[in-house]
Amino acid sequence: MKKLTAMATGAVVASMAFIYPRPARAQAADSWQNLFDGKTLNGWKRVAGTADYKVENGVIVGTTVMNSGNTFLVTEKEYGDFVLELDAMVESPVSNSGVQTRSHFDTEGHTGKVYGRQVEFDPSERSWSGGIYDEARRQWLYPLDLHPQAKSAFKVGQFNHVKVECIGNEMKTWVNNMPIAYVVDPIDPRGFIGLQVHGITTKEQEGKKVYFKNIKIKTANLKPSPFPADVYVVNFVPNYLNGYEKQHGWKLLFDGKTSAGWRSAKGTAFPAKGWEIADGTLTVQPSAGKEAANGGDIVTNAQYKAFDLSFEFRLTPGANSGVKYFVTLNEKTEGSAIGLEYQVLDDALHPDAKLGRDGNRTLASLYDLKKADKNPRFIHPIGEWNVGRVVVFPDNRVEHYLNGAKVLEYTRGSKEFLELVAQSKYHIWPNFGMAPQGHILLQDHGNNVSFRSIKIKELK
Repeated sequence: MKKLTAMATGAVVASMAFIYPRPARAQAADSWQNLFDGKTLNGWKRVAGTADYKVENGVIVGTTVMNSGNTFLVTEKEYGDFVLELDAMVESPVSNSGVQTRSHFDTEGHTGKVYGRQVEFDPSERSWSGGIYDEARRQWLYPLDLHPQAKSAFKVGQFNHVKVECIGNEMKTWVNNMPIAYVVDPIDPRGFIGLQVHGITTKEQEGKKVYFKNIKIKTANLKPSPFPADVYVVNFVPNYLNGYEKQHGWKLLFDGKTSAGWRSAKGTAFPAKGWEIADGTLTVQPSAGKEAANGGDIVTNAQYKAFDLSFEFRLTPGANSGVKYFVTLNEKTEGSAIGLEYQVLDDALHPDAKLGRDGNRTLASLYDLKKADKNPRFIHPIGEWNVGRVVVFPDNRVEHYLNGAKVLEYTRGSKEFLELVAQSKYHIWPNFGMAPQGHILLQDHGNNVSFRSIKIKELK
């Protein structure tokens, strides 16, 4: 009887197991998975530099080593779409660190190096923590000049909760529950996760520690988390707006295929020659550097008052062009139309860079009025795409950006502005730069320059 009872019991248990399957395997893809077991570095490996990683009291501790390059503790597994959460701490203002996402190591062109998008931990006075840096490749993609309100989120000397969302070609970051950065990037659909100890070269930086704990990831049934309406999106997909941008008022000024929305600055139609639309770009054709001698300037049909304008431009060696705003077309000019100008220039080869006053005709400057204060690392080489941005606030404050870094600011109508105009070539034009609204203009300066991803958001 005992054997029969045991057999019967086994049958019942088996039956119950069949009817009520264990949920662990079914839930695994939907639930959070720990990437760090709190005790060992199982599932991780050190690459690139020689900095030290070890586990202490349930925390991964990375320690800087003199004369080491950047060192990474990376997952042995690669990930595509995911939401990653962790707690991280840097102990001092010299302990720069970060978390790699969808990254790679030691491939052709990157021998011995880790490369890919990194969530930056920046404890310096600059305070760009949560921004997105492209390690060993394109450098800064989302510096916090683009979202200055978020600079206060990261706290030095204490653990910060970090969230990273990579779904499709979109990447978002949060620090201590504050939304920080938003990038749309078509490259690197998958790769490893990595923890960074930054390379050092001074005694002051030696032996500094960074700490990581509570590292977990979710890879299935992901839903994009909301972002507030006023966060600027860095979008590297040419001539494309994602749903968030459309929802919050952004519009393309160039569709990548036609001249719709544009016309000659001197007529009602788009120029019959001198501008080419091909391969998603709008290109000024060269004419030996003669200003407005070929197709001439083009302007938007619409006029704008307060706005956020973003555009990509690509220079050829020695080229000159510009993006002008508050262009009224009321002034009678022989060459280019008059307006406030974001200078587009090869500073190294074009002579205009050495003219004007104090460098106020150089790249990203307010042409002939105010010099752009540029860090060289934010200037992409000639032949590569750069991102320009002009923000005109309703109170007449204006900002210029180059590749995400703010390079100048001024206020239309201020004492400083009026003094700059009085010293410039524009002093002959009454009320220069003070029109309540105007067209956006792309300049034909006789050199081969291309534009794309021209987008605008009107500010209320």
